[in-house]
Amino acid sequence: MLIRIALFLIVVSFAPVSVWAQSIAVPGQGQRIWFDDLEDEEWTYTDNHPKSSHEQDNNIRLPGGISKNKLWAESSKRGHPDYIRRVETPEGGIPGSTGALLMMTLQSHIPNRVSNELGQDDFICRVPGRYSVSQYPNAVTRVYLPPFEKWEQYAGAASFGFRTTCIGSRSKQKGVGIFSYRGTETEENWPGIFLEFRPAKGDKPAEAQWIIRGAPSGDVRSLKVTEEQLGWWTIGMSFTPDGRCHYFISEGPDNLTQQDRVASYLPYNYKIESCSGMFFNVFNFDNGKSWSTPWVIDDPGFYVGRR
Repeated sequence: MLIRIALFLIVVSFAPVSVWAQSIAVPGQGQRIWFDDLEDEEWTYTDNHPKSSHEQDNNIRLPGGISKNKLWAESSKRGHPDYIRRVETPEGGIPGSTGALLMMTLQSHIPNRVSNELGQDDFICRVPGRYSVSQYPNAVTRVYLPPFEKWEQYAGAASFGFRTTCIGSRSKQKGVGIFSYRGTETEENWPGIFLEFRPAKGDKPAEAQWIIRGAPSGDVRSLKVTEEQLGWWTIGMSFTPDGRCHYFISEGPDNLTQQDRVASYLPYNYKIESCSGMFFNVFNFDNGKSWSTPWVIDDPGFYVGRR
C-alpha cells in the first residue's frame, strides 16, 4: 500500500496539466454571485459628470455614476469611461444575445483638463462581499474586438483591461542592518488581462496582443490577435487555495474550458487570500481629441465554486 501511495504522489508531481488542472475552477463555473446579460432594453447609466479623478488630483466629485439596475458604478479612484451605453450585440456574439455594453472614453486624466498622456478609466462591477480563495472565486466576460481601423491609433500601450480586486500577502525584508528580518506584507492588488495594440507600419500589418497583468516579474505577453481573428473573445480569471491566479483566453463567445488556460501565477508575488470583485479599464491618449477604442462587452459574471 505504501508503495502505491508513493507512486501516486510521483505521478501527480509530474502531471501538472492533467491532475493539477482538475482543481482549477474554469471562469464561469460555480454559484453565480454577480451577473449582467445586458438584455434589459431599459438598461441605462447615470454618469453624474464631472467624474472622479482621485488618483490624479485627490478629487472624488460625488455623487458617483451608477446604473439603473445598481450593478455598475463609477470608480472614485479614476472615474468611469465618458460614454457608456447599452447597444445591440455585434454580430457573432453569444447565441440569442440582443444587448451588450459599449464603453469609450475621451478625458481619461482629469475632467476638462488635457494631460497629453496615456490615461485610464475604471468601470466597476458591484460584486457583493469578499470571497476566500478556498471558495474558488472566478470572473469571466466576453469582449468584442472591432476592426483595427476603429481602434485608437497609438502603439505600445494597453487599450482595454479586465481585472479583479484581490487581497494577498508576500514575504518582505523589514528593518535595517542587524535589526532586519523577513516579515509579511498584506496588500490589495489587481491581476488582470489586457489588450495592447500595434498599428500597421510599413509592410507590417496591424495586430493586437493579449497581456497578462500580474506575473511575478511584470507583464507577460500572451496570444496575438490578427485582423482575421477580430470579433468576439472570452476571457477570465480564477483563483485557487494555493493563492494563484489562473488566466484564460479563448477566441469566440463560447464558454471557457481548461484548455483555454494560458498562464498561472502568484500575482505580483502575492499569495492571493481573497477576491472581492472585478472591473474594466478603458485607456486612451488624453489629448482632448482622441476617443478610445469602442469596447463592447457582454455577459460579465462573477462566480464562486467549481464543477
